[in-house]
Amino acid sequence: MAKKTYNEKLNFCGDMPKIEEVTDLKSIGRFGGTRMLIAPPIEYDGVMRRVPEGKVTTSDRIRSYLAKKHGADYTCQLTAGIFINIAANASEERSEDKIPFWRTLKKDGELNEKYPGGIEAQKALLEQEGHEIVRKGKRYFVKDYEKKLCDIT
Repeated sequence: MAKKTYNEKLNFCGDMPKIEEVTDLKSIGRFGGTRMLIAPPIEYDGVMRRVPEGKVTTSDRIRSYLAKKHGADYTCQLTAGIFINIAANASEERSEDKIPFWRTLKKDGELNEKYPGGIEAQKALLEQEGHEIVRKGKRYFVKDYEKKLCDIT
C-alpha cells in the first residue's frame, strides 16, 4: 500500500469532528472540562489560511477557537499538533492554493521546527512580513507576538 500524501491526510476526516468524554480526574483538572474535541486536519487548515500578512496566531488560539465552535471544553493537544503540521506540509505539496502556515506559531510565540524547511524557512518568511525573531537558547520566538495576534473568529 502506497504511503498517503499530506493532502490525502489533510482531507481525511474519518469520524471527525468528534467529542470524547474524558473521565480522568487529572486531565479534567488540567484542561478544565470533560469534553475533548478531536477536529479533522482540514479544520486546522481552514483557520490557518485566514491569518493575514503581518499577523500571527498560535496553536493554542486555534485549539480554543475550534473547541468553542464545536461546544467542547478543549481540544486534544497531540492531534492538534499533528494536524497543524499536516496542513503545513500539505500546503507545500501543492503548486497552488497555499496556506500561510508560517504565521501559526507554537505556544508562547515559538517557531515550529517541524514545518517545511524547519526554523530557518519559517524565520525567513516571518521576517519578510516584518516580524522580529529572537533566540532564547536553542529556541526561536516572534518578538512581542501578542501585539500581532489576529482575530480568528
